Amino acid sequence: MTFCSSSFNLESRTKVVYGCDAVARVGLLARELDGQSALLVTDPGVHGAGHCDHVRKILEASGVRVNIFDGVHENPTTDDVNACVAKAQAADSPIDLIVGLGGGSSLDTAKGCNFLLTNGGEMVDYWGVGKADRPMLPLIAIPTTAGTGSECQSFALIADAKNHQKMACGDPKAAAAIAILDPKLTTTLPPLVTACTGLDAITHAVESFVTTRRNAFSTMVAAQSFSLLISHFHLVLSKPDDLEARGAMLWSASLAGMAIENSMLGAAHAAANPLTARYGMTHGHAVGLMLPHVIRFNAQDHKTQIHYAQLACSAGCVMQDADESTATHALLACIEEQLGLTGLSCTIHGCGVKESAIVDLADEAVQQWTAQFNPRPIARNDFIALYKAAFN
Repeated sequence: MTFCSSSFNLESRTKVVYGCDAVARVGLLARELDGQSALLVTDPGVHGAGHCDHVRKILEASGVRVNIFDGVHENPTTDDVNACVAKAQAADSPIDLIVGLGGGSSLDTAKGCNFLLTNGGEMVDYWGVGKADRPMLPLIAIPTTAGTGSECQSFALIADAKNHQKMACGDPKAAAAIAILDPKLTTTLPPLVTACTGLDAITHAVESFVTTRRNAFSTMVAAQSFSLLISHFHLVLSKPDDLEARGAMLWSASLAGMAIENSMLGAAHAAANPLTARYGMTHGHAVGLMLPHVIRFNAQDHKTQIHYAQLACSAGCVMQDADESTATHALLACIEEQLGLTGLSCTIHGCGVKESAIVDLADEAVQQWTAQFNPRPIARNDFIALYKAAFN
């Protein structure tokens, strides 16, 4: 990294509270934010696992009134956000604190609700960056998955319920005031969710390391995240109760979230979003499946290949004195091994995608917001080639 040619702003907007049983502090932390009436945003699975009632009781014991919205769906849409806002508006007393509990879908819905509850309008009004004029409510983010890193980002990714277009709505005011990272909360995850969220975090670390907006901070935290992820992913898959491994994955996902906040993402996410919207593929599976093909495409640019080689060496995928080509191949082998550990399909054909749909998928992918940050310029025909490579 050349410091003289890399400028960036680093703002610590989110206080991170980490540790086993850290969630027990949510009541005290809520009172630190002067919270008296909280909206607790979660999904049915997290509620069913008992986490929602646990957090509710802790908040109420600290004198915080709690209203629960547990209707979040995977890959949330504007319908989820609107339903969440309606729940907040129906509360007996005005909501002055939002608590997001769950995976990225719950945290993004909580942020989306915050936009509309405080600034009005519709989600499309906040598509982009910095479009909220008024102050927003304090948010406590409590991830129960190690994947999106949404707890350390100021963006909410919400799909339009009508056309399935994913909208990245970001504003510094939307960032969580406090993120609570409690590894114990992730031990109840079903194996498939553990696998897909882990792939998501790995992709975040790799993509944020090489984007056009990479800087000294983002590369540092992305490299640390990737190293921890590939060292512990196999453990959370084979030993789900390993709290050390769960903690490493949770912290790594948050680090990757910090990297995204500072450097954005690339073509793997742009290619994955249409797969999720059209075929219901889990987001983590889609990005993890597309990542190796994107790396091969990007590595044709020598500067980007050097970056991939640096990431491979820093994570111990290859010897430090390996040349760029060898190191990049080692990185690819490492990532493909992680995908193989999950037992998920390694082809989009295996996920129900028809070859005749590839052109339409490419048309959508090239319009995705993250494509503009890919380190190698990417066009419609390039996406067609990527999907064809991923087909079989």
